[in-house]
Amino acid sequence: MKQIADVMTRGVRTLSPQDSCLLAAQAMKELDIGSVPVCDAQRLVGMVTDRDIVLRSVAQERPDANLGEIMSPEPVYCYADEPLDKALQTMRGEQIRRLPVVDRDKRLVGMIALGDIATDGDEAAAGDAVRDISEPSRPDRSHLSAVSGNAGGGEN
Repeated sequence: MKQIADVMTRGVRTLSPQDSCLLAAQAMKELDIGSVPVCDAQRLVGMVTDRDIVLRSVAQERPDANLGEIMSPEPVYCYADEPLDKALQTMRGEQIRRLPVVDRDKRLVGMIALGDIATDGDEAAAGDAVRDISEPSRPDRSHLSAVSGNAGGGEN
């Protein structure tokens, strides 16, 4: 059975809690990714996503916020020496498509995404996980205020 280390992406771009949201957004654009691990030295302390930047910086009119202020602290992660099935189980349980990978000293050593599993691991298991993670596929929008407006192009 393959381990997470067999299919994860190594050499991952990281940022520090003191780095700016702008720097994170630029890194995401340049690397065509939607999340960046936030590390204090080599230790994983958080994750910042494009959604975090929009909701916790832009929408709050806090363009000068640093990543320590907007990141999701205590990120879910997996260990490099665990079986690949463990990463899929965690992704399903947490409804996420990518995980930071750490060693037993909790130093970041890589990232694993469903795409990694589909191309280098188990395509069928990755497909099943995508279905599970994507439930519900139609979000409940009944609680939205008028500020949200009609997005158009589909059902309300």
